Amino acid sequence: MVPLTHILGLSVILFGLGVAGFIVRRNIITIFMCIELMLNAVNLAFIGFSRYLGNLDGQIFVFFVIVVAAAEAAVGLAIIIAVQRNRETLSIDEIDSMKM
Repeated sequence: MVPLTHILGLSVILFGLGVAGFIVRRNIITIFMCIELMLNAVNLAFIGFSRYLGNLDGQIFVFFVIVVAAAEAAVGLAIIIAVQRNRETLSIDEIDSMKM
């Protein structure tokens, strides 16, 4: 069995990579993927704690996070496609106002 510290360490590394990518990158798609990476890091921590404590509460939280992530992906990708069609770019620097 993998120790909890290893699982949490991997979760922290993945979350840190997601935060760094969110702050550094200027492309909407990359930022969107970094948000998904952060959600998956939290899911990994929930599963690790759930296995360590021997109950299913963490796995139930993971199910709800996955549902929210799927809804966010559907709505987010629709917004990204609409912005790309109207602005013809996916750079955050060029999309700084909501005016079309």
